[in-house]
Amino acid sequence: MTDRAPLPCLDAVQHPALVRSLARIALPDGNAAQAAADRQTELTKPPRSLGRLESLVLHWASITGNPRPRVQRPLVLVAAADHGVAARGVSAFPQSVTAQMVANFLSGGAAISILAARARAHLCVVDAGLAAPVPGMAPGTVELRAGAESPLPLPRFLRAVSGRPAADISAGPAFTRNEALGLLNEGASLAARSAAAGADALALGEMGIGNSTSAAALTALFLELDPLNTVGLGSGVDAEGLARKRAAVDAAIQRARSRAATWNTPQSTPMDRALDMVTEAGGAEILFLAGAMIGGAASRLGLVLDGYISTAAALVACAMEPRVAHYLVASHVSREPGHRLALKHLKLAPLLDLDLCLGEASGAALALPLIGSALELHDRMATFESAAVATGRAALGTSAPSGAP
Repeated sequence: MTDRAPLPCLDAVQHPALVRSLARIALPDGNAAQAAADRQTELTKPPRSLGRLESLVLHWASITGNPRPRVQRPLVLVAAADHGVAARGVSAFPQSVTAQMVANFLSGGAAISILAARARAHLCVVDAGLAAPVPGMAPGTVELRAGAESPLPLPRFLRAVSGRPAADISAGPAFTRNEALGLLNEGASLAARSAAAGADALALGEMGIGNSTSAAALTALFLELDPLNTVGLGSGVDAEGLARKRAAVDAAIQRARSRAATWNTPQSTPMDRALDMVTEAGGAEILFLAGAMIGGAASRLGLVLDGYISTAAALVACAMEPRVAHYLVASHVSREPGHRLALKHLKLAPLLDLDLCLGEASGAALALPLIGSALELHDRMATFESAAVATGRAALGTSAPSGAP
């Protein structure tokens, strides 16, 4: 793999992990996928009898470069941040819930705490831009390391140096470009650290009161849609809250679209355009996750998306580097109307459709055992030769029903 030249809008000294990751994202490994496909024909089952699990295996083989991949040390990464737009009444919950839920994640009482443990995954929570301290955490604590039972030498909790709550996107930009690049760089750095520590898959989720407003704005921008198509009920707002949410999203996208004239200049790059959109309408957790996707793709990790907000982060990452798209797996499709549209834009078919709208990486954690099962079937199932099982209808007689093993 040959490193590509860094983009002119990036500084390799200030953003080394981001620059390095963008330069190193490889194309899919077609040879590994073909070898996996060849093995599929030898396994003791009728052709294509495991349906989408078989195509999932081929996809994962092309991601990792391994014809017989496994997921044995998954990492669930939850980025948490607050949003100034929450003050506009766009959520059914107060902003204080964000930090309170982070404490719940770390104490083991949240849905993702249980689901990550069930999936035998390490859970890492990142304060990407909280407005309040996490309850019960000593002042000045930068990170809490996992206990001896942790499968990875990674922290349970980190604070992003570049993080801060997003400004109110109904009134002005969420971040400066330098702030956005800092969060992208830290996300890429953590993904690289995770891969070096032995993680072989990233399940990506978030927590942030008001963040479905940012996700709706970003989806409208990247897909060139009206907010009516992308704004949903989120945490359960009433009709008045929904109207306030649409107004906030509309204000953010109008500002971003007013900058579109600069996107057609010879100096403008896809990175520039994506940065314009995410600085106007994004959240700190969205930026951090987008960076983690870029860093994870550079390390050939499968990236398991959760719901609407992590998919909005994927729109950002893929706009900056289209090769990231190949490393993505959609765990589920949520109730949010814009989520299905964003998945279609990314050409992702969700593994699950369970009417979820929780966030926290809950859908991604639910999908991890399914992915692991598909890969283990591929790796451990006997071949016709090794099991001394005859192949084809000739072994069963001409009266065998079509499709019989």
